Amino acid sequence: MTLWRKIERDVRDTLGEGALWCARDNAFYWVDILAPALNRLSLSDNTVTRWDMPARLGWVAERAEGGLIGGFQDGVAHITLDPLTISERNDPEPHLPGNRMNDGKADRHGAIWCGTLEMAEENAIGTLYRLSSEGEWQVIDSGYTVPNGPAFSPCGQWLYHTDSALRTIYRFKLDAKGAPDSTHDREEFIRFSEEDGYPDGMTTDAEGFLWVAHWDGGKITRFAPDGTRDRSIELPARRITNIAFAGKNLDRMFVTSAAKGLPESEFDGALFEVESGVTGNPAGIYLG
Repeated sequence: MTLWRKIERDVRDTLGEGALWCARDNAFYWVDILAPALNRLSLSDNTVTRWDMPARLGWVAERAEGGLIGGFQDGVAHITLDPLTISERNDPEPHLPGNRMNDGKADRHGAIWCGTLEMAEENAIGTLYRLSSEGEWQVIDSGYTVPNGPAFSPCGQWLYHTDSALRTIYRFKLDAKGAPDSTHDREEFIRFSEEDGYPDGMTTDAEGFLWVAHWDGGKITRFAPDGTRDRSIELPARRITNIAFAGKNLDRMFVTSAAKGLPESEFDGALFEVESGVTGNPAGIYLG
């Protein structure tokens, strides 16, 4: 039985990422980092809209005050659509012009978690940040080559985050306010084998299982809360990048992919809808 379908559209993403379900807009958003572009799939009429961006865009999240917040190469900015407007950037790394934002999400407390990387991906100078609703940056962890994720357990106790270059998924214990628990260090949670490829974007489902995209692995995998592998779903694209649950009942799963570095094909860089058999968790909304 085929558990996936390709969303038909006129373009393929060079580097699809930043999967986001926005209930307010009844739409699934995702980015093409290298185009750069922002995509929107309307679940009302199944139309896909694509906006060119002025700089590489790694992720977007919904803002409580309207529109989106996005992580650009040179910091975060507010984004409104129809017509497109982008505010001045808030950059945590003006001293590192060779870095860019890679992946990020809002948590249940209204803050943003996001990672940066060196665009050349040669040095481990990326950082995991938490951006408060007041626009203040907090360094959570550093020394990343390719930070990916993040994802949050539905119980609110764990943040999952990845250094894809090391094939390793970490987890951080969170306190009641959603900040890292100072009494617990970062833990290695799951390590991929060479056959698995590299762990990329992630999300959690309502049962607390972690879903992970396999870059150079051509699949997504569901892991139990204790880190054991539950099952995998094979996909026809090689470089799977991110995952999000969508729809009124959070029972539709969308998966992004990348065509970067691959010969032209029908599926690499496509957007897929996958039959997961489970439901997801509501996306966080940034309160800043």
